[in-house]
Amino acid sequence: MKRLAFLLTFAVLFPSCLIMAGEGMWIPMLLQYNEKEMQEMGMRITADDIYSINHSSLKDAIVLFGGGCTGEIVSDYGLLLTNHHCGYGSIQRHSSVEHDYLTDGFWANDRSQELPCPGMSVTFLREMRDVTSRVLEGVTDDMDEADRQSKIEANIKKITAEVEKETEYKVSIKPFFLGNEYYLLLNEVYTDIRLVGCPPSNIGKFGGDTDNWVWPRHTGDFSIFRVYADKDGHPADYSAENVPYKPAKHLDISLKGAVEGDFTFVFGYPARTSEYLPAVAVDQEANLIDPITVDLRGKILDIYNKYQEQDKKVRIQYASKHAGLGNGWKKWMGVTEGINHFHGVEKKQFFEEDFQNWASGDESRAQYVNLLGQFEKNYKDLELFQLAYTYVAEAGMNIELFSFAGKFAKLAQVTKETPQEDIDKMIASLKGSAKSFFKDYYMPIDKEVAAMLLKEYIKAQPADFRPAFLNDIKDVDEYVETLFAKSFLVSEESVNAFLDGFKAKSVKKLQNDPAFVAYQSIIGFYRDHVYPSLASITEDNQRLQRIYMKGQMEMQPEKRFSPDANFTLRVTYGKIEGFKPKDGMNYRHFTTLEGIMQKENPDIYDYVVEPRLKELYNNKDYGRYADKDGTMHVAFTASVHTTGGNSGSPILNADGQLLGLNFDRCWEGTMSDLIYDPSICRNISVDIRYVLFIIDKFAGAKHLVDEMTIVE
Repeated sequence: MKRLAFLLTFAVLFPSCLIMAGEGMWIPMLLQYNEKEMQEMGMRITADDIYSINHSSLKDAIVLFGGGCTGEIVSDYGLLLTNHHCGYGSIQRHSSVEHDYLTDGFWANDRSQELPCPGMSVTFLREMRDVTSRVLEGVTDDMDEADRQSKIEANIKKITAEVEKETEYKVSIKPFFLGNEYYLLLNEVYTDIRLVGCPPSNIGKFGGDTDNWVWPRHTGDFSIFRVYADKDGHPADYSAENVPYKPAKHLDISLKGAVEGDFTFVFGYPARTSEYLPAVAVDQEANLIDPITVDLRGKILDIYNKYQEQDKKVRIQYASKHAGLGNGWKKWMGVTEGINHFHGVEKKQFFEEDFQNWASGDESRAQYVNLLGQFEKNYKDLELFQLAYTYVAEAGMNIELFSFAGKFAKLAQVTKETPQEDIDKMIASLKGSAKSFFKDYYMPIDKEVAAMLLKEYIKAQPADFRPAFLNDIKDVDEYVETLFAKSFLVSEESVNAFLDGFKAKSVKKLQNDPAFVAYQSIIGFYRDHVYPSLASITEDNQRLQRIYMKGQMEMQPEKRFSPDANFTLRVTYGKIEGFKPKDGMNYRHFTTLEGIMQKENPDIYDYVVEPRLKELYNNKDYGRYADKDGTMHVAFTASVHTTGGNSGSPILNADGQLLGLNFDRCWEGTMSDLIYDPSICRNISVDIRYVLFIIDKFAGAKHLVDEMTIVE
């Protein structure tokens, strides 16, 4: 009766949640199985137009941008669009007080002014192949996990070696459906990437952390890069002789706008989802781990904010760090709220009742009968180690001095027998690391963050299960003062002096440095007391999860399953539509420039409106980029399943033309990495017409628009 009452209530409140059409992150090479549904929803192209290895297709215009975003090629000269927050690190590295591209924006007037971005790369998928049968050849159900994995790794190594002989592309094989299927990827990686343009942060990051993950949004979240190649079109490291990359396909751009009810799809590189976890895992992540991380990072962000507001240089130095921390901090708050508000754990539990009944209904399903009980035990055992890992990770990563000290771990192992050539390489590398680290380091911030995190660590974790150095601290504030006063790792000058005079006997000074001692204590505790159990339980959970995935697919043979995201190219689709997150709230699907003017606050950095933008608004000077209603649309929502990694992905119309750039999800739907609900999960995109308006009318960079193929 309890279950029936819950389901009836849920269906009344959220009736559309029972309609799951379009949910999922689909493998492009298998899109023919979705083609009928997509066309019934309004798509006017074919699966072959989206993915093909026999002719150019939309996939040839989509790239993995760097290591964590998506980009798209929009001209025959390698011009690439992605999000402002995806290009943020490159923009920040090129910025200084004298050339503050974060605040002022940057626009190259011609190709000679485009800025090289060392370390940046873009990856094109050239082909996918299903190699499941070959990877699982010789693998049997009665194998123990170590033998199974060893056999799979040997098969992957053999297949990879064979394919590498026949191709110039990079070869990798990735698991799908939690190790039940495997696909081979042929990728081509370009490394000469140059910054072409970006709006000021007051456009590209308008609303900052306050608006992040929230609808309505008014953020012009885009930046422009260009891919370069050698004279033959092949990947090459940066050279003045390189030429703009000539793509097999670039995206056409539609000026028709996003119309409510229209079919739309996103093509990109989603990073990670865990849609098939058991209820106990979702509960642990949403209600135990995420709240701790949110609390710690919220306190760090408060410290960042205080110093960034006082000093322009510090604001630039910590801009990228702040954005990275803030993004996860606010998202995880939304995950917890969404899971609990929409009864995500309960929904999983009800499904598990059905699964258990199915598994027990036939003796041929014996391998599934005890799965859920094993999950319960494992996650209970995991809790202690997961909590310990959370505090280790937050302290080790966000106390910058400890993180920097970790880079010296190899040097601390040098002996008199270590070849001088190896020592010289280590020293050269560490000098480079020091230069990069101290460029964006401000000691007062790090001291305050260190004091806060160490106090929280000591308060939350038991004395018999934490790094030993914490138990030697009598007063945290005094310890931190001494730490930063006595460590030579706190300045580039003292680090370089140590490295310049380094000999084997210098290792003792490094090993006794208080920052290095603390780092070693943290990493030693993790290595000896946390990692073995964490790894063992996690490995067993992965085994159980693979079997559970297989069981779910056997239980529901008529259902089309999409594999969890794993940073491979995927297609997701839905409709342009608003949503009703709570009683009395009814959001339309788009925002306009008028909303920016309504949010304007010259006293808050994130809500400052650029004078030129205000002038264009007052004159209603929108050119050909205005909507048919005469307003300048800024962003829009759709019921398309997206996640991290989809940032910068193109959102396309029924004809495969570019409507905008995906950049976020709504607060109420951030739970979609764990549980997707089409009634409430919305992705947020910047309207491509606003992007073009900013490039053309605001920045005066019409030459960039002229490169693109515009469909009126």
